[in-house]
Amino acid sequence: MLMNDPQWGRRGRQGPPDLDELWRSVQQRLAGLFGGRRRPDEGGGPPSGPVKGGFGFLIGLVLLVWLASGFYIVDASQRGVVLRFGKYVETTLPGPRWHLPYPIETVEIVNLSQVRTVEVGYRNDVRSKVLKEALMLTDDENIVDIQFAVQYILKSPEDYLFNNRGPDEAVRQAAETAFREVVGKSKMDFVLYEGREEVAARAHKLMQDVLDRYGTGIQVSKVNLQNAQPPEQVQDAFDDAVKAGQDRERLINEGQAYANDVIPKARGTAARLLEEAEAYRSQVVARAEGDASRFRQLQSEYAKAPAVTRERLYLDTMQQVLSSTSKVLIDQKGGGNLLMLPLEKLLQMSGASAEGVAGAKAPVPSPSEPATESGGRSRDAFRSREREMRP
Repeated sequence: MLMNDPQWGRRGRQGPPDLDELWRSVQQRLAGLFGGRRRPDEGGGPPSGPVKGGFGFLIGLVLLVWLASGFYIVDASQRGVVLRFGKYVETTLPGPRWHLPYPIETVEIVNLSQVRTVEVGYRNDVRSKVLKEALMLTDDENIVDIQFAVQYILKSPEDYLFNNRGPDEAVRQAAETAFREVVGKSKMDFVLYEGREEVAARAHKLMQDVLDRYGTGIQVSKVNLQNAQPPEQVQDAFDDAVKAGQDRERLINEGQAYANDVIPKARGTAARLLEEAEAYRSQVVARAEGDASRFRQLQSEYAKAPAVTRERLYLDTMQQVLSSTSKVLIDQKGGGNLLMLPLEKLLQMSGASAEGVAGAKAPVPSPSEPATESGGRSRDAFRSREREMRP
């Protein structure tokens, strides 16, 4: 069938739908929706009946949706800041809330418990450095490379929203300023090694003071010093200097350990020698004092009886001298009888007496003992022989 055939589109459903019929169908549906009336003899024009009920329903629906858009919920960790035509009105607490819908009022939900982080000297990874933030000058005119992160929370949502245009950027700038001031007043070794925690604490305090002065409504919770090292261009030389310093400390510690081992021993030996010398001095002094006291006693006794005292001293001396020998003294004046002496017993007795003399002083025999008499008689016999031998 040709396109210009007048019967095209009227035979069954073979051709495309009639546009006029579609338009009339849409108009009828819209008229039924808005409550319009159509005369039976009307063609495809628009309906002319009353549509007041349909428009009122539509306006009410739109107004209801607009009012419902003012409802919002504030969580326990959040606060709602209500603005009326851009001006602060109030801060709402947690719970379901409602405000005049836009454009009259708007609300900003601020999370107070969320921990926010600002990185200085790097971004996301310490290897991706930002040198203009990381390089800082120390008090001894050295350059250090520092990367750190600042964690903070909000303590005043009003100050956070209205007092500063970019509060997060203000935190970054305050952190960098505080660290530069603290590092500029410290030595390089102090920043890199023993004073890292102190540097972070001082920067934390200074940073909080700056943010409070700006009225940012931000509370700095923690400052994490991620990395502190010399610049990469001098890292090798710095490592060599560090190794030399460590070797110096090791040698000093070894020398100190040796000194701690030797000095106490030397002091102990010196103390022992001093104690021994003191003991020897006390012993010698005591012995000398005892000898002097004994000599004074002998002198007083000698003044009373010189002959007896001389005899007593002689006997004591001979007993002390001859006690360690095996000789036997016999009195010649006793007669010519041959005496059978138990020499073995005498030798044993002389040995026992020698041991007694080594342990303690032997007792002084009395004049009535036979040994003393025999010793006196032998001495007299010896003197008589000497007189006989003289011309």
